[in-house]
Amino acid sequence: MPKTSAGLLLYRFGQRGLEVLLVHPGGPFFRHKDTGAWSIPKGEPLQGEDLLDAARREFAEETGHNVTPPFRPLNTIRQASGKFVHAWAVEGDLDPARVHSNTMTLEWPPRSGRLLEFPEVDRAAFFTIPEALLKVNRAQAALVRELAAMLAAAGHDLAPRESKSRGEASS
Repeated sequence: MPKTSAGLLLYRFGQRGLEVLLVHPGGPFFRHKDTGAWSIPKGEPLQGEDLLDAARREFAEETGHNVTPPFRPLNTIRQASGKFVHAWAVEGDLDPARVHSNTMTLEWPPRSGRLLEFPEVDRAAFFTIPEALLKVNRAQAALVRELAAMLAAAGHDLAPRESKSRGEASS
């Protein structure tokens, strides 16, 4: 039976237009991976846990921050591993430099018998939609595209904001 994860796609509107928060997995396997390695904050629900509750818990565990409603459901996606990801979009802001996650225990190097602690997430960043589509796990790109389409359809301006100095060009 395929595994299930639940997560939140945090977004904000800033000078660079619509931006989404992605997290980079911690641990030695992802240390030198960037393009296609980033993810929305997500994780597996506990036995009997509501999926939105799991998404909120995982967001807090992986970022050290809580978010508040409203939560907009996004379509469930299936990753290459077969894992189903249930996600919600939520508007908010946080300082990526202040993100801190819980840790995981991993045998490293493999088959060495040494158990080491690594953060589940080693960094976070806000990305514009084109940047996010390059950075995020290929299957999760559908979530980013869906969010952008949903917000555009609702009449939100997703483009970067012009700076005053650029808008006041002289002749």
